[in-house]
Amino acid sequence: MLFRTLRPGLRPWTIAHLLARPSLAVGAITTTACVGILGIQEPMQGVDASTSGASTTDGSTAGVSATDGSTTDASTTDVVQSSIDGTPIGQDSDMDSATAGPGPSCQAGGAGVASCGSAGDSCCTSLEVPGGSYVRTYTSAVDGGATGLADPATVSGFRLDKYDVTVGRFRQYVNYLTVGGGSPPANGAGKHAYLNGGQGLANSASTGDFETGWDATDWDSNIPTGASAASTWNTNLACNTSFATWTPTVAGNESEPINCVTWFEAYAFCIWDSGFLPSEAEWEFAAAGGSAQLKYPWGATPPGTDSTYAIYDCDYPADAGSCTGFVNIAPVGTPELGAGTWGQLDLAGNVFQWTLDWYAATYADPSTDGAYLVATTTRTLRGGNFSEGMSVLVPGYRYDFDPSDRYYGHGARCARAP
Repeated sequence: MLFRTLRPGLRPWTIAHLLARPSLAVGAITTTACVGILGIQEPMQGVDASTSGASTTDGSTAGVSATDGSTTDASTTDVVQSSIDGTPIGQDSDMDSATAGPGPSCQAGGAGVASCGSAGDSCCTSLEVPGGSYVRTYTSAVDGGATGLADPATVSGFRLDKYDVTVGRFRQYVNYLTVGGGSPPANGAGKHAYLNGGQGLANSASTGDFETGWDATDWDSNIPTGASAASTWNTNLACNTSFATWTPTVAGNESEPINCVTWFEAYAFCIWDSGFLPSEAEWEFAAAGGSAQLKYPWGATPPGTDSTYAIYDCDYPADAGSCTGFVNIAPVGTPELGAGTWGQLDLAGNVFQWTLDWYAATYADPSTDGAYLVATTTRTLRGGNFSEGMSVLVPGYRYDFDPSDRYYGHGARCARAP
């Protein structure tokens, strides 16, 4: 078992707590988590994730909207993955690949809703990811090539939002629940209903079973509702007074990614916003560029410290070098050079993003439109965050956490039907 190394900055007592955390993994290689404990007040800059066997010395590692995805005011671009021989994978090249402003979270307009990134496009922009096959565990070489290929997976085409969920968008959901008379998702909502004859993703841990969607009986209690719940949301989303991006009233943080959300809140939000959480396989497919098996979502170029490729290692604002508060978390879409193959931003760094799967140390192989849906103790997150080192930026990096717990390094990104 490999332990993540601690740089100066964590209090000595923190380490004892960290040893009890769930495992992190890159591909099928697991390490003991040294970050993410609910209640730790230090920024995670004190942790630099490094592994061996699945990692090179520079940190590379192994590894909508309406149901039909249409809107009346959508802007479109053509983004199509090509296989090694140049043939488009999974979708026709003339398909619209971007849908702007489809979800209810962007209907009100305003900061962190109507305009995100330098392009100023809708914060709900959702981009087509063509289906295809790839491997989930691999080692990227300096030249961008991949070796040690293992754990094959195939995913059908889907949409993945261009941006992480912003404070502004999440505020619309809290308003819906507290002053709009809203309620948690309907039982069974949030499935990939366009797959397997409406049954959704296959349960890769149990042959013949499929995703169940939202469990109203067991999960509704995790979503506070009613006017009196406003104070509960304000308390819960302020899981760390220095690093939480949420504010009780609209302030200057609306374009920053929402953090301090639990898995239940992330899933419920995406369902309300006409989407769902991506599976681990879907998320990594988008980050790896599918069969391109990229070293980073943008390619092989090192991310540097100027925050143009990724927000990580406490280097935002550019070359900051230490984390002091939410000012070290960037507005979504800030590192423009870090765009993935299909245009998604912040697939590496800023905040981890919850995925649908329960965490299992090894993958169920092979996987076709599957997710690990047999309960363990933790759910998976992907993408790295603002305070951790370069090794968390690679597509194959895995992280897990109790779905009921919240942490300021955790956020969300929604997926949608193609």
